Amino acid sequence: MTSYEIREKFLQFFKEKGHAIIPSASLIPENDPSVLFTTAGMHPLVPYLKGEKHPLGKRLTDVQKCLRTGDIDEVGDSSHLTFFEMLGYWSLGDYFKKESIHYTFDFYTEVLGFDEEKISVTVFEGDTVAPFDQESYDTWKDEIGIPAERIYKYGVKENWWGLASGIGPCGPCTEMFVDTGKNSCGENCGPSCDCGKFVEIGNNVFIEFLKKEDGSIEKLGQRNVDVGLGLERLTMFNQGKESVFETDLFEPIMAKIRELSTKEDIHAERIIADHIRAATFVLGDERVIEPSNVGAGYVLRRLIRRAIRYGRQLGIEGSFTSKIAEVVVEKMKAAYPELEKNKSRILDELNKEEERFAKTLENGLKEFDRIVGAFHETPDKRAQNFAPLQGQDAFLLFQSYGFPIEMTVELASEKGLKVDLEGFEKEFKKHQDLSRTASTGMFKGGLADNSEITVKYHTTTHLLLAALRQVLGGEIYQKGSNITAERMRFDFNYPEKLTEEQIKTVEDIVNEKISAAIPVEMVEMPKEEALKISKVSFDPSKYPDIVKVYKIGDPALGPGQAFSIEVCGGPHVANTSDLGHFRIIKEESSSSGVRRIKAILENKNK
Repeated sequence: MTSYEIREKFLQFFKEKGHAIIPSASLIPENDPSVLFTTAGMHPLVPYLKGEKHPLGKRLTDVQKCLRTGDIDEVGDSSHLTFFEMLGYWSLGDYFKKESIHYTFDFYTEVLGFDEEKISVTVFEGDTVAPFDQESYDTWKDEIGIPAERIYKYGVKENWWGLASGIGPCGPCTEMFVDTGKNSCGENCGPSCDCGKFVEIGNNVFIEFLKKEDGSIEKLGQRNVDVGLGLERLTMFNQGKESVFETDLFEPIMAKIRELSTKEDIHAERIIADHIRAATFVLGDERVIEPSNVGAGYVLRRLIRRAIRYGRQLGIEGSFTSKIAEVVVEKMKAAYPELEKNKSRILDELNKEEERFAKTLENGLKEFDRIVGAFHETPDKRAQNFAPLQGQDAFLLFQSYGFPIEMTVELASEKGLKVDLEGFEKEFKKHQDLSRTASTGMFKGGLADNSEITVKYHTTTHLLLAALRQVLGGEIYQKGSNITAERMRFDFNYPEKLTEEQIKTVEDIVNEKISAAIPVEMVEMPKEEALKISKVSFDPSKYPDIVKVYKIGDPALGPGQAFSIEVCGGPHVANTSDLGHFRIIKEESSSSGVRRIKAILENKNK
């Protein structure tokens, strides 16, 4: 099957099992400070996993765009990626383990054609806190028919899901593995070892407990099923390939890279393919992100520049990233129409970033010449096998100017010098460890912060958008937002800096609505009906057929009239009087044609 067929067959399979198909959410999460990007299919469903009612019911399925950079240094092997698609399905307090295991197994064997004789599974073995997952074991053995010798029992490390903090919703998981046919690595060979004989193909998470701060657990009132299957890996197995880069998802991209290259290096080709594909999806997202030196923009810049560096290793001349992005758009536009819609923006941003990086490389060469210049006068040191270019200098060129170490070694060799490679590796490892530590906290994600203050800020964004439309015009739309417990950040389309008078007027309008103590009402309705009464800031096709509409009325206009009507997943405060005093602390440019407001909520007496 083609990757497109696998997507469609997955959604159809679960639709026939009573699951509502929901659209992929944005790659850039809204109002979730714990992550820069959507890292899993469960991210957009956080409120519903915590008990809030979903307008489309208790059974859901989708194909979600995801991006993770925690393993960016592993990209280039047969399977690691930064951007990927996750096929997901959920039960929100409906069916549980037995049904979920049957659904997953049937999809793999009946739809994808996996040989059940090659499938092994793992279940949670139990510990002093949580019991052995008897139900999953019995379902696999007695109902599915997996023999006991292919059912492995593992502990918390392999078969338990929980938040990074260790506190909160959690539960056992059961995983499916396919036997690749490689020889066993020994007596204890099994799905938990890294010998390559077993490859994971599915993971069913059963969220049934709440872990408390004292380490004890209790049963949750709503038990959920969360299942995510990587499309790229499924496609690799289904098409009989040894690498995800050999599947139809990557074939035209890899072909374009080889067409542009004058040298061969499969590792470099894979990195470029992955990174430009990821950058294309970030740039094509409805929530606008541009290359920068902070947050999601920094990750985007790193992906693009890393691809450019490897492009130089392949001998690619001139700007090339936009040429590869065009292939990505063509390949993926049927599944993700926003790529075609935003194609010009994608290509323009890539070209601009290549121009910027070209200047950085030029400055890097000047820095290199400065570092090694003094050693031209000391040939005796070179004769003594002295390494004048220290590891710290080589890493500076790598980190600050984008020089791959191979380029630095080559340049040094031309000067008759050597590079302290061991010192470079030491500095690189130090940086890598720091990055992984940061990524663990930043990219792990989990259930979002739906604290009282962040819920207040979320409601305030609705008031702010309505006030901006009143002051600046009705064609103002949200372009992005970020909320923490300390402040709110709101991006909107406007071509010029706001005047002090405009900022003051917006503040006054928001505070007027807060003082008016207006109830915040929610109603569920068909999307088409909602679009008649609400201007949406993002692609309407990305909203489900039934949506939540939040209304903040306007007493001055009379009954039935509203100050703000927005399609939104929530959550929100019950009344605007709960919010406190609104104050804008900064108004600045976010990107071309997009302004950014940072604001806080203060004590009402201020």
